[in-house]
Amino acid sequence: MNLVWKLLRQHISVPQFAGFFLANLVGMVIILLGIQFYNDTQAIYQSEDSFMKEDYLIVNKKIGAVTTITGKANTFSQAEIAEAADQPFVERIGTFSSSLFDVHASFDIQGFARFSTDMFFESVPDEFVDVKTEDWHYDEGSTALPIILPKDYLDLYNFGYAQSRNMPKLSEGILGAMKLKVSINGNGFQDTYDGAIVGFSSRLNTILVPQAFMDYANQRYANNEGALHTRLIMQVNNPTDERITTYLQDNNLETDQDKLDASKTTYLLRIIVAVVMSVGLVICILAIYILMLSIYLLVEKNSTKLENLLLLGYSPARVSMPYQLLTLGLNLLVFVLAFILLLIVRHIYLQLFADFFPDFTSPSILPAVIAGVVLLVVVSVLNIIAVRRKVMSIWNRKES
Repeated sequence: MNLVWKLLRQHISVPQFAGFFLANLVGMVIILLGIQFYNDTQAIYQSEDSFMKEDYLIVNKKIGAVTTITGKANTFSQAEIAEAADQPFVERIGTFSSSLFDVHASFDIQGFARFSTDMFFESVPDEFVDVKTEDWHYDEGSTALPIILPKDYLDLYNFGYAQSRNMPKLSEGILGAMKLKVSINGNGFQDTYDGAIVGFSSRLNTILVPQAFMDYANQRYANNEGALHTRLIMQVNNPTDERITTYLQDNNLETDQDKLDASKTTYLLRIIVAVVMSVGLVICILAIYILMLSIYLLVEKNSTKLENLLLLGYSPARVSMPYQLLTLGLNLLVFVLAFILLLIVRHIYLQLFADFFPDFTSPSILPAVIAGVVLLVVVSVLNIIAVRRKVMSIWNRKES
């Protein structure tokens, strides 16, 4: 092997291999960084305080002076819901269900304060709820009632009501530990439930109960009389789609513009990440082409020596081995350096994430590791096959 290597390395072009090495390094770093950055930002999408949520829009009919004077209903009919679901930009759609019964809640924070108030409930299909908890379910006949509050309500209490009245501020943990007495009246029934606050929603600005409880309670306490849908929740595939705005205007609908803008920002961020990863992939492909071209030129320069070695009895596999080891070594070095650079860059942007999102927990680097290994294997196999085929072409030429 040493003799074969000494004969074949004389025509190795260092600039050509350096060009491949740098191009492949840049391409792999971009691809791995794009994959890991996207994976890290997914954790931000799922964090409670993130503006980069899935692209959900809450839509309702506009309420104007004419609506108030004439008493015209601002609810959605089944036909209108079906029409909205058929729009090309809508992936999923759900409806808000409102309570048709009287609700009264009270709770006592010993040593702090006692609260009692009339309230209301709403529900949406469970797949649209952004608070993930095992407690979010209701079994018919049970007195245990899970409740999700809007995070905005807690902020309004802490920084508005409590601040002005010198009352204690409440954390999510304290509220979650409290038990509410929920009294429900209607249709000749009066029952008391043990309410428990199981989470705080940043997506849905209402007091939520499970859909199963709402269906049961509206039937028991109101016979489902007057059950109407006043709001829709849509998951859209592209919040920048101009057809969304056109559809809302044409049907006299409105949504929270801030959420629409945040969804557009999220979508554009994902597009940027995809574009950057595509650029990295193109660079990697070009780097592979450069390496294969360099190997072909090197083998062509040494074709006479290779033919002589084959005539002396060396097998094509043995003659190919030095080139294959060379490319494999370069690919491994690129892989290692790419991950070192990835860890350095990731450490920098994770510090920025931690400043903006205190609750951010960095996910595993495993997706980037898997992608890097797959890329390493694919590039190495292609290089090995290319060298083998070139040497075999010389072998076949010798045989002929």
